[in-house]
Amino acid sequence: MSEVTAEMIERGRGVADIAQAQQRRKLATRVRAAREALTSIGSGQRRFDIQLMRLYAHNQRHATLAQLVLLVPSALLAAQCLRPGFIFLWLLAAAAAIFANLEISRRFCARLPDSAAVAQSRRMVVGVALLQSTIFASIVVFANMAAGNASAAFALFLVLIEGALASNLVSSVPQALYAWLLPLLLAAATFALRDHAAGLLVLVLCFGASTFFLLLGLRAYRHDLRAIELQEEKDTLIAEIDQARKNSEEARRRAEEASLAKSRFLATMSHELRTPLNAILGFSEVMKDQIFGPHSNDSYAEYSRDIHSSGEHLLALINEILDLSRVEAGRQELHEEALPLAEVARDCLHLIKMRAAKRDITIIESFEADLPKLWADERALRQIILNLLSNAVKFTPAHGTVTVKIGWTQPGGQYLMVRDSGPGIPEAEIPLVLSTFGRGSAAIKGAEEGTGLGLPIVKGLLELHGGTLILRSKPREGTDAIAVFPPDRVIALMPQLDPEAPVPDSVLKATRAA
Repeated sequence: MSEVTAEMIERGRGVADIAQAQQRRKLATRVRAAREALTSIGSGQRRFDIQLMRLYAHNQRHATLAQLVLLVPSALLAAQCLRPGFIFLWLLAAAAAIFANLEISRRFCARLPDSAAVAQSRRMVVGVALLQSTIFASIVVFANMAAGNASAAFALFLVLIEGALASNLVSSVPQALYAWLLPLLLAAATFALRDHAAGLLVLVLCFGASTFFLLLGLRAYRHDLRAIELQEEKDTLIAEIDQARKNSEEARRRAEEASLAKSRFLATMSHELRTPLNAILGFSEVMKDQIFGPHSNDSYAEYSRDIHSSGEHLLALINEILDLSRVEAGRQELHEEALPLAEVARDCLHLIKMRAAKRDITIIESFEADLPKLWADERALRQIILNLLSNAVKFTPAHGTVTVKIGWTQPGGQYLMVRDSGPGIPEAEIPLVLSTFGRGSAAIKGAEEGTGLGLPIVKGLLELHGGTLILRSKPREGTDAIAVFPPDRVIALMPQLDPEAPVPDSVLKATRAA
């Protein structure tokens, strides 16, 4: 239950952190968009203007050949009603406009543009688009003046072709799109001036086609803008992930350095503390046992016992801190071997029964028979059992009971459960008692001696074995501490083979056939 609670807390914190990060990212995006909208030169977002102009230049550079090829059918249609000399001049002017557009695109891509360069290039693009469209519109006007309504099909064809071309090539610059379509519409309007009936029909058809291509170009513009925005968001996200990775690596490096410094400090302090502590324990034991003669005052004997017990408590605290630091740092080495869990538990019970007898606590054993051995570290296994038994005896009141159970888990592992009849632990305090130096309210109120390291050490040692610690408790109902070992730690015993047993005929036949 404690693991589920801790996992839910960590998951809730993770969701909250993600939500806060998303809110910060959205707020930063809105602020950046509002700031850049004031200085934008066309797209509404200044940082997109360069990408849009690059897209326009890319389209122009790859469509130059197609534009030159389209000049040929236009010239052939106009040649039916116009002189060859005029057609030749018109071809030169149209080709010059196309190459001028190509040169603008090439120069824009060849340098590192800034806001001023983008604005200048945009004005040049709009001017060239207006010039190129005017050149195409001129041939429509002159064809209409020379041949009348017979050139209506030519005008309609030209508007459709050039409108389709404009909606694809200059859609990333909406101003150029308007400049491209406007002269063609004005040229089509000349038909209405000459012949109201047929010319008006041509004007309506050209206006409808131009409107369609205008909407198509604006839609392509919005699509390009959205694609650039998504690309920028992806790049920003990649940059944030890379920065987070760098921060994580830096934090991991600092944590490793801190862990190494802690390990060095504990190793040094353990040596420095144990050296004088051994002297304190030795001399206090001599004084407590009055080896060199009785004390002149009985208080000295009591003081000696207090000094000796305090020294033992300090030594136990140092050992527990070192054990926990090794487990947390992953430096606890396991010397694994096949161990019978029940026999190790009985040895530990023998050590704890004397303490339980002083408080008239009854210990009940309930071990399943014929349990196979565990593949575990004996020292770690004994420490797990002794810590759980010590906690149970410590918090069980006089004349209480402590129950020790060993058996199978449902997946096929083994478990050790220590149940006491103590005051219990409130459910909200279970994550606290499983944390380092954590003590529940029952231990604080009862002023029980302890450091709050017993259960964290048990949890860490079990995790090194792939197991888990489950703590179940309710106030006034006692506590169940369950150490669960996974199935892969259980050594399955197979029956011993009899070398003199006869071999079945089926096995002999299969062997011969093979």
